[in-house]
Amino acid sequence: MKYHFLVLIAVFFTPIAVFSQGERKDKTAVTYEEIYDEPYSVNSLFVQLQPLYGEFFATNPTAGFGLEASYYLKDKMDFRAHFRKTYTEKFFDYSRDLANTTSNVDNRSVAFLYYELGATYHVKDFEQSSKTKMFLYKKSYKGGLWAARVPLNAVIPCKIRKVYGVRLGAMAWQSTADLGRAMAMQDLTNEDLKDSEGNGLPATFNDGNADVPVDAFSNIFSKGVSLGGSISLIKNIAVNFDKFEEGIDDLIFTAYFDILYAPSLRVDDVTYTYQANDLNFPGETRTFDVSPIKTNSFGFRAGIDGKFNRMLSWGYGGEIGYRPTFQGMGFYALIKISFPIFGTNLDYKVESFGK
Repeated sequence: MKYHFLVLIAVFFTPIAVFSQGERKDKTAVTYEEIYDEPYSVNSLFVQLQPLYGEFFATNPTAGFGLEASYYLKDKMDFRAHFRKTYTEKFFDYSRDLANTTSNVDNRSVAFLYYELGATYHVKDFEQSSKTKMFLYKKSYKGGLWAARVPLNAVIPCKIRKVYGVRLGAMAWQSTADLGRAMAMQDLTNEDLKDSEGNGLPATFNDGNADVPVDAFSNIFSKGVSLGGSISLIKNIAVNFDKFEEGIDDLIFTAYFDILYAPSLRVDDVTYTYQANDLNFPGETRTFDVSPIKTNSFGFRAGIDGKFNRMLSWGYGGEIGYRPTFQGMGFYALIKISFPIFGTNLDYKVESFGK
């Protein structure tokens, strides 16, 4: 049995070994000329259009669009601003769509909105030697030829700028919330939401044919702050290869971690109108206190952000963490795509001389 097993392994790996012995004919040394290598000469202002973001948020999964801007104040600080919202209720504001479809209470649902402002102080901003990998490309590779080949790459010495920073920010967001899910996670029921006379929110109502559940939805509003740290890596190099197209590496990459705190976390009370055929409160409208549903004011997040220092380019971003919201419903994971990114150094002054 052992012999057959060894033979099987040999047969499996033989084609790979044979294939690896072949050497590509175009794998030859290349020469290049440096055009620039200046990681401190990046644009000061970036404006990023985000045609699509996707967020799995336990309170309310959403997808939509956003706008982001960042400004670099020399090597001292950088600032950021961000806004995002869903395109529509159907695409994609899950809790709001569910509320408008199944809710039996009078609360009007709100669209998901998110705002954030922040700043990073550069505790340490320095330059050091590094390397970058550039793919070798020719115009003749266009189309199927480029798609079918494994591109060659060259390792080029370069400078890299590293920034260790301390981050401070403020954020605000609003969302429709499914109270039924929140209460189920905390072992609560509609009966735990009381009106001014101590009556609980009904669990069911009669629609004229049968008793059906009362699905309760509300809105949550959060205002908070964030505090954390980050590390940024900045490359800004371009070279001319002798037989290939120009190579560029101009990525600004940031990784960060923040502690989140929301001192203001408000949930609208539930307003419910009893059915006309109800025996206790026929046709009455009453308000029920939602304070028995616990919220959590603390959270955290870890994220990455990348953008390219070009006049018109693209970027990406991602976060994962636990956001202040209903207890047990704070987990979220976020992906953002930016295209295009507009960049400028805000310096339009030129020298002038008298004749």
